[in-house]
Amino acid sequence: MKVVLGVSGGIAAYKACELLRLFTESGHEVRVVPTRDALRFVGEPTWAALSGNPVTTEVWENVHEVPHVRIGQNADLVIVAPATADVLAKAAQGLTGDLLTTTLLTARCPVVFAPAMHTEMWDHPATRANVATLRERGAIVIDPASGRLTGADTGPGRLPDPEEIFEVCRRVLRGAPRDLAGRRVVVSAGGTREAIDPVRFIGNRSSGLQGYALARTAVARGAEVTLIAANVTLPDPAGAKVVRVESTAQLREAVLAAADDADVVVMAAAVADFRPVDQATSKIKKTSGEPEPIRLTKNPDILAELGERRTLARNSATPTAGTPASGTPTGGAAGEGATNTGPAVIVGFAAETDDVLANGQAKLARKGCDLLVVNQVGERLAFGTPDNAATILVAGGEPVEVARGPKEDLADTLWSLVAPRLTD
Repeated sequence: MKVVLGVSGGIAAYKACELLRLFTESGHEVRVVPTRDALRFVGEPTWAALSGNPVTTEVWENVHEVPHVRIGQNADLVIVAPATADVLAKAAQGLTGDLLTTTLLTARCPVVFAPAMHTEMWDHPATRANVATLRERGAIVIDPASGRLTGADTGPGRLPDPEEIFEVCRRVLRGAPRDLAGRRVVVSAGGTREAIDPVRFIGNRSSGLQGYALARTAVARGAEVTLIAANVTLPDPAGAKVVRVESTAQLREAVLAAADDADVVVMAAAVADFRPVDQATSKIKKTSGEPEPIRLTKNPDILAELGERRTLARNSATPTAGTPASGTPTGGAAGEGATNTGPAVIVGFAAETDDVLANGQAKLARKGCDLLVVNQVGERLAFGTPDNAATILVAGGEPVEVARGPKEDLADTLWSLVAPRLTD
């Protein structure tokens, strides 16, 4: 496919070289369109050599080819990385002055912006307004990562890893719909750990791969994503706000806080059912005798609690006779002054080894969620593998079978079931 890589004048321009390599090695034809200031950071010969295509910033070069129109018209994807505050402002206002801005105005393909700038610039109301405008028009604006910026500064504004930007673009090129645009999504991923002593813990084999696939796919479909990661070592998905936790108690606190204004909550994390009653303050030593038994107690059921909280909120928002209705069932989509009645859609995951569907059906009824993804786990199944197979149980509907394949395929199927359930 034909990809236009726009590069604007920020220090993160050097990272776009890696993004360019990922596109070309995947077989895409890439045309790099830098701004004049971008060439102060990475020169024209570098872009031409890496892309195998001519590079120019001006609309007056090769005029007979009408590049200011043709490049955008012929593209399957335009990605601007890094996208400075200046380029975001020009794109939002429809201003042109160089080849990149005219390309953005003529492109009729998906457009992705990966902003990079100082925190104060990203947080400025003007930038926020420009980002909102671009998103309303259908562009995907990936929220920047938090981390080290130019000099000693740190904070939101760092360009996400090129590999993660590429993953978003790859999903867009696959035809990811924009059916989650403007929605707030919470995804939990990984596996919780319950401390026995400062060294040992009770845990599970979840890698977080499925939850991260769900987060990446939601970003590509336009959602604002909060990813709550329990003991995951994967790189942060581009565009997702990542909250790191360890124990079930920490996961519960983070999920409930994020769910307050979310449209969708997907509990993909493998949550420990039990925790030790007592946690030793120092390492338990091996002795000549038998070790003391570890007494366990149940952990809170976060998925069931989400369902219960939503039911209570909706019941309290139900008007009595003669009282005008207030509130909306769409959580984060609620308007000003409306009553928050919880997420419109709650999705659970059930990892089973035996009686998979029977146990899944019982959990769906018990947990109060709208969809339940049931999969069989075990040796080389689900946990830590790049593929997955599952049955998605639907409250009040027919099950949906997902054949074994990449975890992003399951993510796409799940979001396609979630999106129609979101109503304004």
